[in-house]
Amino acid sequence: MDIQALSMSMAQSSLLTSFGFGMMDKALETQQANTEALTKMMELSVNPDLGANIDLSV
Repeated sequence: MDIQALSMSMAQSSLLTSFGFGMMDKALETQQANTEALTKMMELSVNPDLGANIDLSV
């Protein structure tokens, strides 16, 4: 294999690796946002009226 072909191959490999990491990072950010939203929805649905009323007797 000559130097030019090797250089092109290495550059292409580097580009594909960088692109792959960028896509993985974006997917991770999206998944984290979805997880946070789901957790918040679940917390609100468990006891939505908890703490809304206080019964006192004197």
